[in-house]
Amino acid sequence: MACLMYTLGRLIARIAPGPLTDCAPLWAVNRRAQARDMADMKDDTKIVARGRDPHANFGIVNPPVYHASTITFPDLATLERRGELRVRYRGGTPTTFALEEAVADLEGGANAVVTSSGLAAISTALTAFLATGDHLLMVDTVYDPGRKFCDRVLTRLGVEITYYDPLIGAGIVDLIRPNTRVVYTESPGSQTFEVQDIPAIAAAAHDAGAVVITDNTWGTPLYFKSFAHGADVSVHAATKYIAGHSDVMLGLVVGTEATYPALKTAVTLWGQCAGPDDVYLTLRGLRSMSARLGRHQENALVVARWLAERSEVARVIHPALAHDPGHALWSRDFTGANGLFGVVLAKPYGKHAMAAMLDNMRLFALGFSWGGYESLIVPADPVRTATKWQAPGPLLRLHIGLEDTEDLIADLADGLARLETASG
Repeated sequence: MACLMYTLGRLIARIAPGPLTDCAPLWAVNRRAQARDMADMKDDTKIVARGRDPHANFGIVNPPVYHASTITFPDLATLERRGELRVRYRGGTPTTFALEEAVADLEGGANAVVTSSGLAAISTALTAFLATGDHLLMVDTVYDPGRKFCDRVLTRLGVEITYYDPLIGAGIVDLIRPNTRVVYTESPGSQTFEVQDIPAIAAAAHDAGAVVITDNTWGTPLYFKSFAHGADVSVHAATKYIAGHSDVMLGLVVGTEATYPALKTAVTLWGQCAGPDDVYLTLRGLRSMSARLGRHQENALVVARWLAERSEVARVIHPALAHDPGHALWSRDFTGANGLFGVVLAKPYGKHAMAAMLDNMRLFALGFSWGGYESLIVPADPVRTATKWQAPGPLLRLHIGLEDTEDLIADLADGLARLETASG
């Protein structure tokens, strides 16, 4: 307790009225200097080092969790300069800024904003650039809650929406209208994992003056560099692999120098924010993301290849597999994969048979999220309007966690046996 009181006393003395005025510029300078020093370093180094400043926090390795709703000012002059100092006083705390800076730097963006969830990140990004009378080109494989936001909210605001085939590539030029303001991509696609030719789509969009938004939750800032492939905005459900422990709801939107101001305005006007504890947990998860993703990818490929040989399976949808239709584009644009992929069953198994399989899994839990350490399995029912989903049997979405693959395969083998028995 004495040590705690001593540290608290030093902290109070440190942020007393005089130093506060000088704190923001010094803090910003330190951040910019750190970014310059690490510009040529590898991603695994940036994951560990960016978004931390132990010298500003008594040598503490991790940024403290700042709980704050009110920031006070030492004098009227500083209060009146609050707009100039907004990076320090508004839109979050040093905990928030640390996460935003680390993720933006890792992906190659200028800066980022934190939101309360992945869907909040999507809605914030879209409304930052769309207004009544504008036209949105939305990929047909978009994350389903994102589709609902478009159909139920954006249309009420007078935004025209056209869903397009995710495999359209450069052909998207034929769908662009004079009022097209945003082209939205998600690669691989939600549930069915189509890989998009984002550079070709971005080139056509930019020729027409449209902003390209990409949902990079699957690729993460580690395995897909959105801005190097033509995106103007990158959206993440940080709930998934960035946080990585199934205990956080959080979103992130990363922008370029040109798009970040609109994103910051949108997140402020919508009242978007995230609790400091969730931000802290996400920042902690970021530090181990490279190690976790490597294991997720390794495990998933072992399980996917095993499933591809099963008679109950028509095909495995995983872009890192050589037979996958999206493999060539994935190999060109991505530097890795993760634990999430799809499995199409070989025949139209009924609900009773599916329940026999899924209700009795030992390791695979039924759950809609993903990106945590645990394995999940869930039936998927793709919604399509621009394209048509056709398959000989039900689609399952699997998330392969960090368990031993022999145990996971044994669990799936038992489940597939129950599936066949119940369908017979």
